[in-house]
Amino acid sequence: MAMKPMKAFISLEDGMRILLDCVTPITRREQVGLLEATGRVLAEPILASMSVPPFPRAAMDGYAVIAEDTFGAGNFTPVRLHLVEVIHAADIAEREVTRGTCIQVATGSPIPKGVDAVVQVEDTELEGDPGQAEKVKIYKPVYPRQNVSPQGEDIQAGREVLSAGTRLDPSKIGVLAALGITQVPVFARPTVAVIPSGNEIVTPGDPLEPGKVYDINSYTLAALIQERGGIPLLFPIMKDTLEDVRRTLCEALACDLTVLSGGSSVGERDVMVEAVESLGEVKFHGIAVKPGKPTLCGVIQGKLILGMPGYPTSCLTNGYGLLVPVLRKLARLPESRTSGVQLPMSRRYTSTIGRHQYLPVRVEGGEVVPAFKESGAITSMADAEGYIEIPANVDLVEKGEPVQVKFF
Repeated sequence: MAMKPMKAFISLEDGMRILLDCVTPITRREQVGLLEATGRVLAEPILASMSVPPFPRAAMDGYAVIAEDTFGAGNFTPVRLHLVEVIHAADIAEREVTRGTCIQVATGSPIPKGVDAVVQVEDTELEGDPGQAEKVKIYKPVYPRQNVSPQGEDIQAGREVLSAGTRLDPSKIGVLAALGITQVPVFARPTVAVIPSGNEIVTPGDPLEPGKVYDINSYTLAALIQERGGIPLLFPIMKDTLEDVRRTLCEALACDLTVLSGGSSVGERDVMVEAVESLGEVKFHGIAVKPGKPTLCGVIQGKLILGMPGYPTSCLTNGYGLLVPVLRKLARLPESRTSGVQLPMSRRYTSTIGRHQYLPVRVEGGEVVPAFKESGAITSMADAEGYIEIPANVDLVEKGEPVQVKFF
């Protein structure tokens, strides 16, 4: 079979735009338990079925009073009130507070009837022995509603507390728990077919024959997909015959997204392109990005097919650069807020002009050190903490120049 050179590359910006245009956010929904909901995306708004707190409560340890009784209290002119009852956090007072009386309360106690304020314990003194004391001296006045959390202060019944599309983090799980919710409506996690190819690769655990290497890409991509809210499904290593590629792609259409890795030789890549073209359409083949020129984007029956480079570092770096934004849109995850951190380059670095580069780096002594060895070395990613992007029009990054590190 004659080798066909790759078509003209498109820029990274155009590639990203086309890729994301091919992605339809997931619509399947499911109910998950509160403990399984962290990191998931809400499929419908949550309305408060109750107020939180459900009753007015004491915001301090101290004495529940009628505020007016304390007016004029001072360090040398304390007000004396009759102590009629002592209650703890979950107790309901049996007595009502009337003028000249008070009830001892704990933080979180429901406010007794007749009360409009709480004097904190630090501003009081018991007259007589604790347990037998009948009077409380109050040294500081309180105003009405002071140290009282009103009913619904946190959440008003009927109000929308979380909107659809919210990613659930620990604080939002807390809001759901406060409302007594145990089952949460979320979007399903997208399923991603991970298909390895290449005559030189072998599944880890199988015997390694001369000239063969273990399949790395399936596992790095699967880990990345899991980390970013997807469910990876690993396929067996695909043969580079047109019928095998077509058959595998048809099986993979049961998933929401298909990621092919490998097929590093031009012949293998041609077979992939031909197979995608015969079942759907190829949107582009080749991005001006380093590492990872041979990136393929196709659509079959409305589903995105993403062909990644075969070299492990190129594959994983492109995973962060291209696959992560695709997964984010597919899984309906919000834009990640981490813009990274600006630090100086530890040494001069020469890039390839005309190609946008993702360069794996690590931070040492406050400086950015390139971790890249070569596209085949997965350790250049394992030693990296993140990456920097070098635009296509830049061929040199000087020592000391500030660069933006995006952490993995």
